[in-house]
Amino acid sequence: MNLRKNTGHAILMLLVSMITLLSGSLHASDDRLRDIDGNGYRTVTVDKQIWMAENLDVSRYRNGDPIRHAATRTEWLDAAAKGEGAWCYYGNDKENAEKYGRLYNWYAVNDQRGLAPEGWHVPGDQEWSALTAFLGGEAVAGSKMKKAKRSLWRTANEVATNSSGFSALPGGLRGIDGGFIFGRESAYFWTSTEHSPSLAWYRVLNYHAATIVRSGEEKIDGMSVRCVRD
Repeated sequence: MNLRKNTGHAILMLLVSMITLLSGSLHASDDRLRDIDGNGYRTVTVDKQIWMAENLDVSRYRNGDPIRHAATRTEWLDAAAKGEGAWCYYGNDKENAEKYGRLYNWYAVNDQRGLAPEGWHVPGDQEWSALTAFLGGEAVAGSKMKKAKRSLWRTANEVATNSSGFSALPGGLRGIDGGFIFGRESAYFWTSTEHSPSLAWYRVLNYHAATIVRSGEEKIDGMSVRCVRD
């Protein structure tokens, strides 16, 4: 009888320990990267780099100062004329932020107050090139970086495998005239590297191609931002 009691007690203690361990594991899995607004982000390790696996969706710089919300075309162009950082939702639709994050001009990327969360930074051109090279080069890396979720792309996006876990989504672009273009078609990402006094380097992945394209674009443009760990 005592043996049965002891055995039952041991089994009970084992179950309690397992539940405690499981609860701890679940809590740990929810301990994600968070920005100053409290938004959480999944991350992914590619080669030796740790990247955000979601687009940035923050409204304040790292020191707590607000980033200018430039919704209208007039506000967007005014921010650019002043060299002032700004953000917007694609199409000025907040629901797009839940899917694709916010769009930022390059002045926000380059602001010394810090756009990225503490311990992270907006990657430079060389860091993007290292990522691309590790994934096989510009001709094929795009397919390995795109999340193949049909409802978020204009078409089925058959070339997307997301084998890297980078999970790029087509957040579109706000162009030099303040208009919104390429939503659900292309994923544009700023680098922190200046190309010329008026341009900065960026990357783009398109729905219909396996490539990732490197080029320079006007700093006024609004693009998505990914961050990489320091």
